[in-house]
Amino acid sequence: MRADGRDPRVALLALATLSLAATFFAPKIMIRRPSFDFLAIVDITGSMNVRDYAAFGRPVSRLDAVKTALRAMLAELPCPSHVALGVFTERRPFLLFEPIDVCADFTPLQASIEALDWRMAWEGDSRISAGFFRAIDMARELKSDLLFFSDGQEAPPLPARGAPTFEGRAGEVRGLVVGVGGYELSPIPKFDDRGREVGFHGADDVPHESRFGLPPEGAERREGYNARNAPFGASAAVGVEHLSSVKEDYLRSLAEKTGLSYAHLEAGKRLWKDYAAVASVRQREAALDLRPFFGAAAAVLTFMAAAATFFAQAFIQMRRAAPFYRFPQPRRSK
Repeated sequence: MRADGRDPRVALLALATLSLAATFFAPKIMIRRPSFDFLAIVDITGSMNVRDYAAFGRPVSRLDAVKTALRAMLAELPCPSHVALGVFTERRPFLLFEPIDVCADFTPLQASIEALDWRMAWEGDSRISAGFFRAIDMARELKSDLLFFSDGQEAPPLPARGAPTFEGRAGEVRGLVVGVGGYELSPIPKFDDRGREVGFHGADDVPHESRFGLPPEGAERREGYNARNAPFGASAAVGVEHLSSVKEDYLRSLAEKTGLSYAHLEAGKRLWKDYAAVASVRQREAALDLRPFFGAAAAVLTFMAAAATFFAQAFIQMRRAAPFYRFPQPRRSK
């Protein structure tokens, strides 16, 4: 069976050749599509080293779990979304870089997230509410949504008057407060001056009560109480601040005060779905690369031409192999 201009296989191969040639010219068209901008602020204080997550059968730290979730989110963001990254410790966040294109700069973004480390902290305190409120101001200035990752453990604990007042406008910034950590109390790893792990924090290593401002109600019943010289009593407070769990009620209250939503970071859960439900959608012009479509069309057309050739050859072989069959002639009546 010889191919000629009327053979459909010739047309299929010609179309496949044209489609393949089109991929070399990098055709692109401009379209409007939804995108997202967010600032991710990651708590890197000591309690984020608690290993109460698991991956591949091994315990991993809260900080590592956050890094894994963030990297997964990058892969799900549509182009041309933008992401900014910062860290939190002590009482304020620090911006590592302003929003950059998640598709054009995907590799450096992934590398920056992977490089996040507790050793980047400049202080050991963890004043969650103060840092969170400043992160909201930062996101507003960047005109971005906010993802604030923290276990919610204030260190030292909040004073008797509670958390500071949020002075911004609730709902002005959208996003998520992401609670990190398990619900059961876990020991906090302890490190020496060279960053080597040397065990876990004990009850005597951390303050269990804030003694700034006014004493709590009932302080006058404490041993050694003196209104002028010992308003908190004479004995050191004892508690469980050397252990850590996600402070979900506290983080939820911060989210409610500021108009953000709350989500708990769970292993294997797509954080992208929680964020997309509350995110600000921004319509942007984006270049749609048509090379994958032309390449796929060339592959499909080539396959169709090959399949047509295969079936044509099979049909010819069957005809050649089949015995000659003559239909019986009807008998003549005498």
